[in-house]
Order: sequence, then structure tokens, then C-alpha cells
Amino acid sequence: MSYERELSVAREAAREAGAILRRHYEHGTEAWEKSADNPVTLADLEADKAIGERLAAAFPDDAILSEETVRDDARLAKRRVWIVDPMDGTKEFTRRIPEFAVSIALTEAGEPVVGAIYNPATDVAVWATRGGGTFRDGKRVSVSRCARLADAVVIASRTEISRNQFDPYDGWFAELRPVGSIAWKLACVACGVGDLNISVAPKNEWDVCAGDLLVREAGGIYIDFAGATRRYNQRDTLIDEGMAAGPPALVQRFFERLRESR
Repeated sequence: MSYERELSVAREAAREAGAILRRHYEHGTEAWEKSADNPVTLADLEADKAIGERLAAAFPDDAILSEETVRDDARLAKRRVWIVDPMDGTKEFTRRIPEFAVSIALTEAGEPVVGAIYNPATDVAVWATRGGGTFRDGKRVSVSRCARLADAVVIASRTEISRNQFDPYDGWFAELRPVGSIAWKLACVACGVGDLNISVAPKNEWDVCAGDLLVREAGGIYIDFAGATRRYNQRDTLIDEGMAAGPPALVQRFFERLRESR
């Protein structure tokens, strides 16, 4: 099945939301804490509204699951659900670190079929459709060819690194590189900018759904520490398991090393 129209609308929505984020990024915005260590800004809300209106106008029968809107359980009965994060990486945004992104995915029966991630600070867009490959600004991309864990550049959450959550893996990799937004990290892995992403803290579906498809279509895998892929649009959107993304052999080698260390 072709998803050209869905991808076109997703990319347009990501660009529109990105323009909103860029304006607030350059000129300042109002920010507050939704909960402890969980910031939200006026930019998030404006971008979310713009995406929601565009998706609803184009696909009125589809459901939308977004971080910034109330979750409606009616989505659970829908085959097609858009899973949206208007801005992943709000902490980086508020600290003026250019590692935040708009993330928009379409799922069918829980499987991602369209994904678009846009970083407005760097003006880089990465997108994919199921069976159609992954593209960065129109050029097809793929995950890295790194084959050895000792040679791997791992891009990981600077928060998780600062909390010493990667201490158990000390010396395993060539480099542990801190990067913001998980959506952006997954886009980077899909483009071969970094070999692996490993995340150990809980994530939500809207953080990773689009990036999951980008990695898959770039020849990689994105699986949890139990070896399972995620089925999206769950009642509980929180993903408690650690997750790893990258070339299949390299991800498996990480898990082998993990088992050996226990």
C-alpha cells in the first residue's frame, strides 16, 4: 500500500509545527512544569494544535494520540492512529540546545507505517514509509555498518548519562555521545550518525513511534531489552523497558554482552 498522501501531510504538519517551535526558540517562550522534571512550553501547545488541526482536516476518521492532548480511549478501537509529539526534547529547547524535534507517526493496527521527524533548529527532516525506505532531506539513508561493540558510537540521553545510568556499560563502546530528544536520537541512528542508541529510562509511545519506523526502514531494529518490538496504541503508552536501536548484529551483540555481564 502506498502512503504518499499520509507522508505528505505528515511532513507538512511537521514543517508547520517546526516553524512555530523555531519562532519560540529564537524569541523566547513561556514555560512551566507539568510535573517534576517534566517541562512544557507555550511552543509545545501551539505546535500540537497546528498538527492536530492539519491531521484532522486531512484524515477525519483517524484517531490522534498526542503527548499534549487528553488521551481518548476511543482511539483503542481505531485501526489507524496518528501518534504525535509536537516537541520531543523540551528540556533541550528551554536550554537552547538544538536537539529537539517534531515527531509524527501513523500506525495501522499498532504498526508504524509513516514516520516524519523534523529538527527545526538544524532544518533537518527525516522520514519513512513502511516498505519505502528512510530519507534525510530527500536522500536515502541507512544505519551504520559498524560491526563491533568496541568500535561503536552510542548516542544516549544526556540526562541518563548525568544520572550515571550508563556506568554499568563503562568501557564497552568507543564513544558515549550525549544527545537530547529520543526522537532525534533515533533519526540520527537511522541516518548512520551514530551507531547505536541505548535508552534505559521509561519512554512514551509518542517519543519513539516515528523514530522506530525510521530505524526499521533504514535497515535497523528497535527492540526492548527483552528482545521484543513495540506494538503501538496501547492503553498504557509508557514503555518501561530499556530499548536499543541500530544495526541488527550490533544490537544483538549489545544484548549478548549484557547477558554475559549478569
